[in-house]
Amino acid sequence: MEPPLSIVHKFVACINAADVAGIANLMTEDHRFVDATGIVHAGRQRMSAGWAQYFAMFPDYHIEIEDAVTEGDVVAAFGWASGSFHREPAKAWKLPTAFRGTVRDGRVAEWRVYADIEPMLQSAGMRRF
Repeated sequence: MEPPLSIVHKFVACINAADVAGIANLMTEDHRFVDATGIVHAGRQRMSAGWAQYFAMFPDYHIEIEDAVTEGDVVAAFGWASGSFHREPAKAWKLPTAFRGTVRDGRVAEWRVYADIEPMLQSAGMRRF
């Protein structure tokens, strides 16, 4: 079985390619996504639709991993997230971001994002409530 860090790198590569089918293939059926506001989104099917919707808004979303550590099946990755609302250069953002991936049976069971998402929301004309 592949090590958790390898699975997380594949997951990030699929995210960077906006490959929703690839992302779905790497998620467990009961996958949990915890966004930067702490809201939990659960289920592979729901998250596949969520990623498709997110890529429609931020088609150039990209994650850069600069460092990562693992302990058992948990991977903590540190780097950047960037993108722009509908690829508009004036609405581009790049945020320091941390990610926590939990791998189970060769798939990502949980993906958590830690970042100040205010610049991303502002680029899309939204506010956090």
